[in-house]
Amino acid sequence: MTEAILLERERGLLTLRFNRPDKKNALTRAMYSRLAEALKQADSDPAITAVLITGSAECFTAGNDIADFIQQPPSDLDSPVFHFMLNLLECRKPVIAAVAGAAVGIGTTLLLHCDLVYVSRDARLRMPFVNLGLCPEFASSLILPRLLGQARAAQLLLLGEGFTGEQAAAWGIASEALGSGAAALAKAREMALRFDELPPQAVRISKQLMKAPDRELIRQVIEEEGALFTQRLRSPEALAALTGFIKRQ
Repeated sequence: MTEAILLERERGLLTLRFNRPDKKNALTRAMYSRLAEALKQADSDPAITAVLITGSAECFTAGNDIADFIQQPPSDLDSPVFHFMLNLLECRKPVIAAVAGAAVGIGTTLLLHCDLVYVSRDARLRMPFVNLGLCPEFASSLILPRLLGQARAAQLLLLGEGFTGEQAAAWGIASEALGSGAAALAKAREMALRFDELPPQAVRISKQLMKAPDRELIRQVIEEEGALFTQRLRSPEALAALTGFIKRQ
């Protein structure tokens, strides 16, 4: 069986690569568990200086695997998806993302918690939570209005409108937009390996200082959104929308 999350080590860099090309790298409970554990281990391993999250040059991730989601929906904050969210939030090492192609749902919201994000200009990002009868997650309801303003955040979260990698860079969601997925990955890898040359404790303390003012508030919002999200999963609206989505596949 092909490994759905590939772990690759290069000097001090740990790369976490989504690897379900036949499913557009859609994420399952098992994948969230593996991601959460890898982030936890990376955080405590002194030999790791940075973490890179990526997919392929054609697709980052289509978000949650809806069939897996319906069969085993997260019921509380002890579910694998929330373990992943909190381990990414708490990771003391720099986390870099390289994005190409589709980045849907959590494929976009996880970027809000990375330190550096490199995208292809034609990447397609979208958070269609409302369209699926759900609500925002991963503190996106807090971070996006702050970052983009209320009006633009409403377009993305209330209407579920998509946007490009070029727009993501212009709006501050991404660090830089590159000409292709391969270029985005190469730039992300180059920048991630730079942390091998920097004093690790100075990097860790600097990230801690940057994140500290909002850390507890973001954790609180993740928990509040998570409680509402799990409620919404059992709602008639969400069940109808999710079932309809599967039938269209």
